[in-house]
Parts: sequence; C-alpha cells; structure tokens
Amino acid sequence: MLERFIPPLQDLDPDLRDALIQKLRVRWTHTSTALEGNTLNEGETLGLLQYGLTIAGKPLAHHNEVLGHSRAIDLLYRLIAQSRPLTEADLHELHAAIQTSVEVDYLKPIGAWKREPNSTLAKQGGKTVINDTYAAPEQVPALMHKWFEGFALRRGDPAVSALDAYVWSHATLVRIHPYADGNGRLARLVANVPVIEKGCLPVLVPAEQRLDYIESLASWQLASGALRKDSDMEGNHDSLARFHSQCAGWMKTSSALIDEVRELQKKRRA
Repeated sequence: MLERFIPPLQDLDPDLRDALIQKLRVRWTHTSTALEGNTLNEGETLGLLQYGLTIAGKPLAHHNEVLGHSRAIDLLYRLIAQSRPLTEADLHELHAAIQTSVEVDYLKPIGAWKREPNSTLAKQGGKTVINDTYAAPEQVPALMHKWFEGFALRRGDPAVSALDAYVWSHATLVRIHPYADGNGRLARLVANVPVIEKGCLPVLVPAEQRLDYIESLASWQLASGALRKDSDMEGNHDSLARFHSQCAGWMKTSSALIDEVRELQKKRRA
C-alpha cells in the first residue's frame, strides 16, 4: 500500500520493498513504545512481530504494547488507503489499539476523551518542574474539533510540506493531551498520515533521543502556557522551532532507509 503514496518505493524490487516496509513497521513500533518505557529492543520486537516469539524475562504488558502498536499501524494504513477525513471515531479506535492494559478505570477510559486533568514532570534548566499546561477535560471536545480542522487543512494542502504538517499535528495533539494516557504514541502515529500522503517515509523519533524529544516539547508547552479552547494552538512559535529542527533531522534519517535498500538493489543488479 505504501508504494501508492511514496514514489521511491515503486522503483524497488518487490522483495526488497516488502522487507523495507516490514523493517519500517518494526522500527516504528520499537521506537515509539521504547519512548514510553517498553523494554523490548528492536531485535526482540522483530522476533515478536515477524515470528511470534515471546521474549523471556520481558513483561507480558510490553509484548502486548508492541502487538497493539503494530495493529494501530494497520489501522493507520487502512485509513490512508481509504483517502477520507480522519474522524473522532478513527482516533478513538487507534487509541484503543495502543492502550492494551486490561485494567478498567472509569477515570482513564480507553477510546474516549479523558475525564480528569493530567499533568507530567518536565526538565527545565536542570530542575524538575510540573507541566500542568494540558487542556482541561471540559475543553477537550472544542479543542479537538479545532485540531481535526487544522489537521485536515494541512493534510490536504499541497503547499504545506510533510515536515510542517507533521510538526503541527504532533505538537498540537500532545499539547491538548486529550486522553488519560497514550497521547505520545498516538501523536507519533497520526502525525505521519500527511507525511505518507505527501510522499515521505514516516518520521520516527529515536528512542535514544527520548530526553531531548520530551524536553523540547515540554519547553514549548510551558512557554505557551495553559491551553484553553480559545488559545492559539501553536502557542509560542519561537519555542516550537527546536522541535521543528529535531523532526527535520528525524525525517532525513527515515529517508536514509530507502537509500540503504537502493544500494542493495544496485549491488544485486551489478
């Protein structure tokens, strides 16, 4: 399916293209879950997804997180193939796929907007601070309505680059923080819809850059202040530049995956 949207994939031999797409799934799943504390490394993630192998000594919950993220990628690809607007129901379905906990908590619903405020800790200037800038539960429906409109606009406008569409979609969704949990993983999935549709491989956030990634978004959120339904979604534009620069680098890293396979194909045909 990806080759329909990403022209460089069309020039690859079918077996190499399929291997690249599978490698992308494994790396995407590994990096996104590892950013949230999953302990399976990339090789173990491959073993689970490709061969159904369980990893001794690793929590069952971490296995389920990997499988759930992979299912969410399938849902995302299906959505892209259908070429239709992203809906609230789609977002809830993706959230339910990545939230694999069997615990039931009324205040932390799966596949539904959050019901209580949430906050996180952030590193600022060598100190630990509380990031309490996320939208209040009662503000979420109106803000997400604005987010869906902004997402559709950037997704469909050819003048908006894949990078700019990703940065806006990712950053604003985590700033709203519409769910009790899973907001980061969801943002790293959904923000790649316009990236793929604009002909690029998904942006993958390296797990080893976790602290820089979290800190850049938190710095922007704190500089922008508490989010309200009448707020500018992009907040402090200058502070967002750091995250934009990070994403540009990660996009180049993703593009390099195609270059690696092209070299393999070149050697094969020599």
